[in-house]
Parts: sequence; structure tokens; C-alpha cells
Amino acid sequence: MAGYGALSDVYEWLIGDDKLTPAQAAAVYCSEVVGSVPPDARVLDCACGTGQLAVGLAGLGLDVVAADASDGMVRRTEELASEQGVSLHTLHASWDELPDHLADATFDLVFCVGNSLGHAEGAAGRLTALGAMSRLLGPGGRLVITSRNWELVRSAGSRVDVRDRLVRRHGRDAVVSYYWHIEQRWEQEHVLEIVVARIEPDGAVQACAERLSLWPYRYDDLVVQLGNVGLTVQSTTFDPATDGYTVVAGRSAS
Repeated sequence: MAGYGALSDVYEWLIGDDKLTPAQAAAVYCSEVVGSVPPDARVLDCACGTGQLAVGLAGLGLDVVAADASDGMVRRTEELASEQGVSLHTLHASWDELPDHLADATFDLVFCVGNSLGHAEGAAGRLTALGAMSRLLGPGGRLVITSRNWELVRSAGSRVDVRDRLVRRHGRDAVVSYYWHIEQRWEQEHVLEIVVARIEPDGAVQACAERLSLWPYRYDDLVVQLGNVGLTVQSTTFDPATDGYTVVAGRSAS
């Protein structure tokens, strides 16, 4: 499921203040991940969203391909790259389509961030996605994944979450809310509806909403599936008590 059709136009209200600019988004990974690759390394951001990370990495001189299953997200990434005056390649493709467009073993880094892996359809779809990413990594290459702690998400049950403060972007405020429909079993399709309600200068409210399908997974299951596609976890920030984590997995150099 591609999703993020309607939300691509308001996605900046969903990005945290600390990752809003390309420079900020790239800086998150500079010390541990990006700093250890050659200055002309080839990098794939395969859930690029509106392009903050991809454009930030391209601004560092890296050879970047930005891919997304949402046409709207690819368009926004191209617009941001043009605004920032950086060059990158864009690709409208889902994870399983990546090997049809990109050569195997040609990337030093592959990013799959922004909690995007939860949109892969179940264990089989997730394994296919991870397998496609793994194929694209060269010897010594690494895959970077950020994820929600789905154990905590599920434990809270179905609910409405409303951000406790207004979010300001482009001089406009918005209220952001999330509706979680949590199913009984892990393998069932879950639903997240996101609503960005922008407040107009005259006080009118303009809402943009989209329903997204999710298939949650346990951290241990992710580690097993990474192993199934030939990758070993090199570092992780997973903590059962925290909301999200980052995993860096690699293929041994040969």
C-alpha cells in the first residue's frame, strides 16, 4: 500500500522540529553512519518522504538516490532538492520494485527511516522489502532502519492521540491527531488515520486526513528477518521502555 497521497502536501507538520531541515535530518546520522563512508559514497533512501534526509545527504556530496512508493512524496523531494540547489536521483518505486531499477550490490548505505517499514504487508511483505534492500548493499554496506516500538503501540490499544501543542509551519498553525485502530493479533492489518487540521488566518480550519495500513512487528522478529536476508545487527538503540529505535545492520565485507 503506497499511501501518503493526501498527506504528502502537509507532511512537514508531521516532522519533528529537530529534523525539519535537510541539514538537521542528515546530522542525525553523520557521526555514527555517514561519517564512516567515503565522501562520494552511494546512498539510497528508499522511503524518502518529502526528502529532508535525502537532500541533506546529497548536500554533503554523497551520490543519493531517493525512492518512495508515493508519487506525491517523490514530487516533494524533487522540489526540495531544487530549492536547496542539490543534485540527486529520484525514483517512484515500492520496496519490491527497487531491484528492477537499481543494480545489486551498488550502495554503501541504504536508509529505511521514518517508521516506514510498518507499511510492508505482513511478515512476507516485510521480508520481501528487507530482501530487496539487502540485495542493493555492496560488501561492507549497511542498512539503517528506524522504527516505532510496536510492542508499546499495541499495548496502548485503539485510541486517539492529539498533539498537546500547535505545530507551526510556513507561518501557519495546525493541530495534528492520530487515530490508532489496534487489532487483536499481530499479523492482522492495523489502521492509523492521521489528521492535520490547519488553522487559517481567519480562524477557519482546513483538515487533511488519510488512513494508512500498518502491519506491526516485534523487535526480535525484525532481527530474525534481517538475518534471513543476510544482514547482521551492528548497533541498536532498542529499549523495551522507549517509543522508537534505530537499527544499523550490515553485510560482511568480502
